[in-house]
Amino acid sequence: MEKKAHLQELNQAQQEAVTATRGPLLVLAGAGSGKTRVITHRIVHLILNGIPPHNILALTFTNKAAQEMRERAMNLIAQHAGSRRAVLDTAPMVTTFHAFGVRVLREHHDMLQLPRHFVIYDRSDSTRAIKKAILDAGYDPKQFEPRKMLSMISRAKGDAITRSEYLESASSYLEQVCADVWEHYNHTLGAERALDFDDLLVKTLHLLESYPTVRETLQKRYSHIHIDEYQDTNKVQFAIAKLLAGDTQNICVVGDVDQNIYSWRGADIKNVLQFEKNFPGAKTVFLEENYRSTGTIIAASNEIIEKNVNRIPKKVFTTNQEGEKITLFAARTATDEAEHVMLSIKSLLANGASPSSIAILYRTNFQSRILEEACMQYDIPYQLLGTKFFERKEIKDVLSYLRLALNPQSTADLSRIINTPTRGIGKVTLLKVLEGKQSELRGATLQKVDRFYQIMQDIADHARTETVSKTIAFIIKRSGIEVSLKKQGTEDDLARLENLRELVTLATRYDDLGPEEGVEALIENAALQSDQDELQKKEEHDAVRLMTVHAAKGLEFPYVFITGLEEGLFPHARLDDSGVDHEEERRLFYVALTRAEKKVFLSYAHLRTIFGQQQVNIPSSFLNDISTKYIETVNDDPYASDCGYETTVFLD
Repeated sequence: MEKKAHLQELNQAQQEAVTATRGPLLVLAGAGSGKTRVITHRIVHLILNGIPPHNILALTFTNKAAQEMRERAMNLIAQHAGSRRAVLDTAPMVTTFHAFGVRVLREHHDMLQLPRHFVIYDRSDSTRAIKKAILDAGYDPKQFEPRKMLSMISRAKGDAITRSEYLESASSYLEQVCADVWEHYNHTLGAERALDFDDLLVKTLHLLESYPTVRETLQKRYSHIHIDEYQDTNKVQFAIAKLLAGDTQNICVVGDVDQNIYSWRGADIKNVLQFEKNFPGAKTVFLEENYRSTGTIIAASNEIIEKNVNRIPKKVFTTNQEGEKITLFAARTATDEAEHVMLSIKSLLANGASPSSIAILYRTNFQSRILEEACMQYDIPYQLLGTKFFERKEIKDVLSYLRLALNPQSTADLSRIINTPTRGIGKVTLLKVLEGKQSELRGATLQKVDRFYQIMQDIADHARTETVSKTIAFIIKRSGIEVSLKKQGTEDDLARLENLRELVTLATRYDDLGPEEGVEALIENAALQSDQDELQKKEEHDAVRLMTVHAAKGLEFPYVFITGLEEGLFPHARLDDSGVDHEEERRLFYVALTRAEKKVFLSYAHLRTIFGQQQVNIPSSFLNDISTKYIETVNDDPYASDCGYETTVFLD
């Protein structure tokens, strides 16, 4: 009876996926069909059938998703198998791909000639290093935009292409420049004993491919592997998964081709489409019942996605009530559109909806400005997704002290904090320190540098003996940052001090680990944080959420506004003249629709100012894909007849 209790709340398809525990399994899960439930129940099912928890690995893409999956799995384990000794002693590994890479690389750092406390570059660190690499290579950062160069290198790494392979196949001057910049970028990474995001996976793959003992150890350790959001995996992640699965191929992947929206950063839809080819004998299970959305939302989203050709056919259905029709609003201008959205939100709030039950989605970041201004104008509490806690200057400063204390070779951290707060150490002195010419310093200058290194020694001693939260509190005081912020005393400075105190609070999460392990966990969390993790941190904040559709993936809200549904904007025409990928844009619209539980509001504007130029727009072609029986218009639009809708007047 114990073995069956955990299956009782699952539907037939979910049970089939949970109990298929031998060999490769592909679970094609429609939006809102309970894929996380399947993975967590499958973990429990394996444990109940004798698989030790520490032999189970589950990989996903964001800290938020990993934490949710981990908590749900542990609750289920406690509920159904809590009395078992093995369960009390060990736990399954539920983490992100990048965090898994960090763990593997720290364990085997000697093989790669890396320090255990290697630096993990975040996006701003990489951008800084790329700009330096462009200059070192003799090019102009104004001519070769650093973020573009970084994106090209990142895409190549995700495709498992080495720098030498990239140079050999370079077919344009831009690619030749990129290969040259890449070489100098690698030099900076090596000098600082650092890895960027992509390296965390590339180096992990290198270990698995080049060191049989490492590969065999991990294959034995993780006998049963799960991968969430499999449609988002790139070539490197696929290769890691295949090597980990080994000969037993006890691998379960859960994904949805219809939610593949990251091809621009390397996600390879073929990983799903060719799963049975890559893992012969694989079993496929379809999860098609949606538990999230109304019948109207599901019917409309099915009509949208069925227009795509490059997919595995499935028909999502729901037993939920039909619900309200989808509202469509045509505005004269983007300002009118924002005003209508705010008035609609005011109406929802007046009728009992909470601000946090509402999301406003848009295709590109520039659209947020006018919506944010409208929220302020109409006194609607809001949270703009994308301002990360760990990207604040004061937080990065303290973490740089922490990183430098454990990795003195990190010249990026040294450059950042040697004069933060101000110690009278100038650029000339810094250059001598970086070049190893500290012996040339004299008098007061030498004393200042020596005092700085004494501070760093004190922090290093603290970090190796005290909990990480105590170390953070010590850094804030010992570095002089606290005194400096209090002395300046402006409202902004005091707010920064509050942020630092919040960092101490956050660090207590890792105090149950050993001192150095706690430091590693905090630094790893800071480097690998996503936008959604910032949303999670502020879940107690009751506010309307503003975010791009990409950022909304994996989230759900009772009420969803999808704005800017204009041809060229959504579907989006790329600025690099590569045109419109209609299938991926349609998948993106499908993702936007299926974030909603109760009600969807669609809107577009005929006039919108983009890059300083006012443009006249026509409605998105996606609106033609939804039957009029699922749509209600709230105003007349002289262009709406093109979509099959009736017409009246513009909002004045």
